Amino acid sequence: MRRLTALAALPLIALAAQSDQRAPDSVTSALGFLATLDKDRHDRAVMPFDSDYRTLWRYTPATRQGISWKDLDSSQTKLAQDFIRNEVGDLGSLRTELVRKVEQVLAEIEGSPRRDKDNYLITFFGVPSTQGKWGWRYEGHHISLNLTYDGNRRVSSSPQFFGSNPAEVPIGEHKGLRMLAKEEDLAIELLASLTEGQRKIAIISGQAPNEIFTAENQRAARQGDQGITYDQLTPSQQKGLLALIRANAKSQKSPEITRRLTAIEKAGYDKIQFAWMGAPDRSAAHYYRIQGPTFLIEFDNSQNRANHIHLVWRDFEGDFGRDVLKEHYEQHRSDKSHGHDH
Repeated sequence: MRRLTALAALPLIALAAQSDQRAPDSVTSALGFLATLDKDRHDRAVMPFDSDYRTLWRYTPATRQGISWKDLDSSQTKLAQDFIRNEVGDLGSLRTELVRKVEQVLAEIEGSPRRDKDNYLITFFGVPSTQGKWGWRYEGHHISLNLTYDGNRRVSSSPQFFGSNPAEVPIGEHKGLRMLAKEEDLAIELLASLTEGQRKIAIISGQAPNEIFTAENQRAARQGDQGITYDQLTPSQQKGLLALIRANAKSQKSPEITRRLTAIEKAGYDKIQFAWMGAPDRSAAHYYRIQGPTFLIEFDNSQNRANHIHLVWRDFEGDFGRDVLKEHYEQHRSDKSHGHDH
């Protein structure tokens, strides 16, 4: 417990200072996987970067384009798993597998063939290259990871969505498993630490929504100017809020975590708002959001008697790399060394 308390006291970006040792660069890792696909699978796996489908992200059951685990043999499966781990790190990779594990649990609970742990797809947008823009998505029910690059430089890792139904597995081999426990528990602890006066500001409704407000929208809208701000919290509560933000950021590799948290810090902690709706604990439906000038986190656990979580990270100016790439290309429009001679 003392160790956890000490970690919570660190600055927002401190826990992102780990190093990913000797990982292959993004382009090499992606091309290594794609090289194993025959023409038919390669054509299904790679779409144009400017395809409308690139921003048509979904976390609900849907028909998707790309390559699923069913399309891969054992060696290709390993390469695909290695690629995902190389790009999102150990925790992000673990969560991709936990989503599939919980999907299998859901299949057993519902007795439904439509719940399929192998119906998760990887899709590339543009051919990975050291010059030029490209991206990839890993997606299926309750997961959507969207990463965008300019050469080997990652410019975006959002939208990032993880969900879990059930949120806590009630039966069977995995009974008690809670995939997103930390992101839920830290928020409940933060709410519990507030005074009565602070809670009146932070709790904006006694009724939780049935879904995150931004849903599967291609652009994330800023939510209302509601909730308690960072500067209305005590130093201890501020540490709790920053620990919650870190927990939500950590499903990526350490350089990406640092990029996210640095952007938040530069935009100003005092502008961050924490808002709560619904029950103050896991006994009934509840929702929270954390919103700053650059980002939005939404967490909802209201469906299936508050045992069904949706959790998303959005960047207002960075989703799918839209604004970041636009600014970069405008700066280097005539610079052939950047591969952007348009």
